[in-house]
Amino acid sequence: MFGEHVLAGYAGGNAGREALELARGIVGLTGGRLTAATVHPPGRPAAAGEARALLDQAAAAFPEAETALQESRGVGRGLSVLASRIGADVIVVASPEGGARGRIAIGSTADNLLHSAPEAVMIAPAGHTPGDGLARITVAYVRRPQCDEAVARAAEAAARYGVPLRLLTLAIGDAPRDALRDDLALAARLAAETAGVEAETELAEGDDVAGAAARAGWPEGELLICASSEDAAAHRVFLGEVALKLLRAVPCPVAVLPRGYF
Repeated sequence: MFGEHVLAGYAGGNAGREALELARGIVGLTGGRLTAATVHPPGRPAAAGEARALLDQAAAAFPEAETALQESRGVGRGLSVLASRIGADVIVVASPEGGARGRIAIGSTADNLLHSAPEAVMIAPAGHTPGDGLARITVAYVRRPQCDEAVARAAEAAARYGVPLRLLTLAIGDAPRDALRDDLALAARLAAETAGVEAETELAEGDDVAGAAARAGWPEGELLICASSEDAAAHRVFLGEVALKLLRAVPCPVAVLPRGYF
């Protein structure tokens, strides 16, 4: 699905380590390449020196990672430009330090990536540790083409890595339950036809996104995959309002796929 070349944004501290740990876990599954990158503003030699020192820290802690410096006025923009240049297919960042442990917080870097990146974007919750690896893949499903693409890619990944696949739909308020269950059944058929995977389906009910998400189980080793919204430009990430609320409510890493991801 992704992970042939993983780019991790490294800014030092616990958050930097968490991003690199998550990225290392991905390439441990895929056998892909890992690059740790630090972005610094242009025209500031001192900042470039500080960025190089951070990368030296990353290289010492993660000797298997390649390292790269990128000059840019914005970290998210810089990571995206670098990913395109080196051929990375996913950008991994962590939640800013100081957020609620086990939950994703959206800093300025993640916000930029979640609204413009041409690569898949993965975010680690605060305090995340890889544990024993990938235990299950969950796709946040709403019946539309982008989500069908996500189901197909996730089914292929579940088959490749030998893990279960869950298709999860949130039923908020008075949403039509029967129609949502029918949509999930069609999505499960797509997973079977694409990769021979028998997907679990779950309809999580609640008065709001956080309440519904809390009723869905989130075991250690879960990865949630979200598709970009219909407002996304072709081959770009753009996270919609409901998906953004879900991202903030779950206790696991979340990957967001660009529109038209193949």
